[in-house]
Amino acid sequence: MEPEGWQRLSDSEDEEPPAPPPACTTCWRNLAGFWLLGLCNNFAYVVMLSAAHDILSQQGALDINGTTQTPLVTHPSRNSSNTSRYDCNPISTGAVLLADILPTLLIKFSAPFYIHRVPYGPRVALCILCAWGSFLLVAFSTTVGTSIVGVVLASVSSGLGEISFLALTAFYSSYYLLLVPPPAVPQWRWGDSAVLHDALPTARQPLIAGAPAKQGGGGAELTLQAKGRIVKGLLKYLLPLALVYFAEYFINQGLFELLYFRDSALTHAQQYRWYQMLYQAGVFVSRSSLHCVRIRHIWVLALLQCLNMLFLLAAVYFMFLPSIYLVFALVLYEGLLGGAGYVNTFHNIRLESPPEEQEFAMGVGCVADTLGISLAGAAAFPAHDYFCRLP
Repeated sequence: MEPEGWQRLSDSEDEEPPAPPPACTTCWRNLAGFWLLGLCNNFAYVVMLSAAHDILSQQGALDINGTTQTPLVTHPSRNSSNTSRYDCNPISTGAVLLADILPTLLIKFSAPFYIHRVPYGPRVALCILCAWGSFLLVAFSTTVGTSIVGVVLASVSSGLGEISFLALTAFYSSYYLLLVPPPAVPQWRWGDSAVLHDALPTARQPLIAGAPAKQGGGGAELTLQAKGRIVKGLLKYLLPLALVYFAEYFINQGLFELLYFRDSALTHAQQYRWYQMLYQAGVFVSRSSLHCVRIRHIWVLALLQCLNMLFLLAAVYFMFLPSIYLVFALVLYEGLLGGAGYVNTFHNIRLESPPEEQEFAMGVGCVADTLGISLAGAAAFPAHDYFCRLP
């Protein structure tokens, strides 16, 4: 039996809802609650990607006593006799991306067909446990393999949380899609980062305390045929969103580590973290701007993001950018495009979906970005190997 306040929303459709608080109070409470849910849910996922360079280049070189060991895997570009123009890790940061996204992809592909049978309370509890486990594993790991397991747990937490919280928005009359990731934090604060997930139950409670504006709509059973029809109708939004995320994550995990400026005051790891932080800052701003700017044609954002990817790919190959600050500006722009693509896609899906289909449609919608990210992670490996073999 679930504690009071954690029951599944659709289970209470036959009960008389309590009198709602004043409209203004309800709006701000729900807005703050969803903002905190998004902040906590994306935190582990973002931190793991921001620290990908450090995980691959440092943690594998320590034994259980913390003393330095010779890495088990070396790359030609790390050899002093090699004349490669790039400072490469032995493994592409795409490895961390795949560990951080493939479990999420599996959850998102399967969950819309069964997740409605699982109450929201246990879902959130599992998210909290996985997030805690991810930070603790990475904090105390001495090998890359152990850290990757921690990254996988972060992926499970993020994927389950995202599909749950997006579906939860179907029960509210106003659209609270402020599921924004926080800026990157230093990778050594793993233990402290885990504390943030104590906020998940707190953020969840305000949303349950007040009666949702519509009961029973998102919780209704849909036939398999109906679900197929819904997915087909959403493709006009899902395919462009997948392309937006493929382009931006190919930049993030395939090109960031190669955009290294040797004459900068920042080290390679610091440059990588700055790229990730500025990207997340752009995402934060654009995902929070729905009330100011609304975009219906997601394919325009996909086109712009692909052009951005091609430009930075050429910049890596020909090395013609004179300053790291130009890359900073392009990365911020990349984040703005990605966040706008995400928030406007789900806004459009909600507007076009009937009330009884919204919970399923919102859950299916979040598969698109995850699929694009997964393909980008796979593409990052051959790109890494190709560039790191260039003289």
